[in-house]
Amino acid sequence: MSMTTLTMTDVAAIIALGVIVLAGIAAWLLVRTRRTERLRARFGDAEYVRAMKEGGSWRRAESGLAQRAERVERFQVRRLALVDRARFSEAWRCVQSRFVDGPAGAVTEADRLLTDVMATRGYPTSDFEQRAADISVDHSQVLKDYRTAHEIALRQMRGEASTEDLRQAMVHYRTLFEELVNGPEAPLPAAAA
Repeated sequence: MSMTTLTMTDVAAIIALGVIVLAGIAAWLLVRTRRTERLRARFGDAEYVRAMKEGGSWRRAESGLAQRAERVERFQVRRLALVDRARFSEAWRCVQSRFVDGPAGAVTEADRLLTDVMATRGYPTSDFEQRAADISVDHSQVLKDYRTAHEIALRQMRGEASTEDLRQAMVHYRTLFEELVNGPEAPLPAAAA
């Protein structure tokens, strides 16, 4: 078929096909942009960028973040009962008071206490990376603090953390502790609300 033998109907069909293809591309880009915006808002820029670096591409990063959210949605995450809140708050005060005489031990206790709080709230507490990934879904604003505190705790175990580093770890742990114990809360499932 040569250009000279195309009818007006053929030209209209080609133009319509082109418009449909362009509309499809535009719709795909819009959906992708909105998904990226939702994931960035939910996980925060720092965790989104971290996922990009680990995944190697936006597609793998966004897929991994979406899988995290789906995983956490299956958990029975709950608010702390008042008695648990009071118990954990008292335990935190004790950990902080021990910092003066034994900063390294206090950091280790703070890490352990946070793991207990997470377990009581309904988060699995297997290894650190999985805990951090799970926490990132509902508490992305404090995740960077948690990662920093944990890194300092690991350096402390190797004897590489100064007292100032340990103090910083306690400050970072406190940020996550306060969020897990006192809120803001993750939205509860509709059946539980």
